[in-house]
Amino acid sequence: MDLNQFLLPLIGGAIIGFSASLLLLMNGRIFGISGILGGALLPSKGDTAWRFAALVGFLAAGFLLTVIYPEALAIKAEGPVGRYVAAGLLVGFGTQLGSGCTSGHGVCGISRLSPRSIAATLTFMTAGAATVALMRLFGGAL
Repeated sequence: MDLNQFLLPLIGGAIIGFSASLLLLMNGRIFGISGILGGALLPSKGDTAWRFAALVGFLAAGFLLTVIYPEALAIKAEGPVGRYVAAGLLVGFGTQLGSGCTSGHGVCGISRLSPRSIAATLTFMTAGAATVALMRLFGGAL
């Protein structure tokens, strides 16, 4: 096994966990990407600076990663573009329906033993596994 396949995700996960903990301890806020973005798009007074700082940080980190380690984001998308548009819309719908995303529920909610987050995480992980199974069963024809 390549060390990078083990070490890089471990480092990334530690950074995400540290960042989520720091935001909760210092600001009392949950590190959920959909909530951060939603709050930046529909701002309330006094609650925007940290959201924009987080969004700029996400973009800067992605840019820096492409400069330092471009293979990390080298993904070859196969299939029709409409499939990816539909997937993005479904993810957006799911984050609204579930009142959060994988980072909010999966990272922050489960660590706080939130029953709602545990149920949401089980639901989207099950839906993801079912989607992969269907895609493999039908050979990507969906």
